[in-house]
Amino acid sequence: MPDYQLLIFDWDGTLVDSIGRIVEAMHFAADACGLMRCSDAQVKGIIGLGLPEAIRSLYPQLDEQERIERFRRCYSEHYLALESEPSALFPGVAEALEAFRVAGYRLAVATGKGRNGLRRVLEQRGWLNYFDTTRCADESASKPDPLMLEQILAHCGVSSSRALMVGDSAFDLQMARRAGVDSVAVGYGAQPLSALREHGPALAIEHFTELRDWLECRAAEQRGGEGLYVG
Repeated sequence: MPDYQLLIFDWDGTLVDSIGRIVEAMHFAADACGLMRCSDAQVKGIIGLGLPEAIRSLYPQLDEQERIERFRRCYSEHYLALESEPSALFPGVAEALEAFRVAGYRLAVATGKGRNGLRRVLEQRGWLNYFDTTRCADESASKPDPLMLEQILAHCGVSSSRALMVGDSAFDLQMARRAGVDSVAVGYGAQPLSALREHGPALAIEHFTELRDWLECRAAEQRGGEGLYVG
């Protein structure tokens, strides 16, 4: 049973309840660019990718850089307007993250967001220095490429067998598998657990608090049942 040292989290749909806004912003950009809207399910299916990769996946007919850039700009501006009031953390996230820190876990973020977007939301929450490290798609490689995880592991000096990736999309779990990292699938975000279980997560949950319970039980078992960590 691995003794996890590093917990790596996706952002949108895993820590933060922002999926509805992402879908709305994609629909807005499609309308503004005179394109047929993709279905909500299709948009949710690309969440986790970097924005350029997401646009190419949804609208492969956008083969001119000027049209792609216009779509990106329309999406980004509308999403930023929606986020004037930051999306809420999912229930139990703030408490669990603090408990993980108290327990001695290293914490990291691997997200399809761009660096400017992640910096903005971290600053809004007073979390600029909360995580040990963060990686974004525009400074690394889009999921499911394992580069973000490899960079996080190298930065933290933690082996892949001692890390755990937590995410709500197939791209998160595929990235974890390619990096040799165990994963946790969350079913309350972009994709249902029925679609995520096929990627072999170590745990599948419908509420973030289940992750905390699972890790506490593992920690107690590894200490021979001497008690749970403070949290």
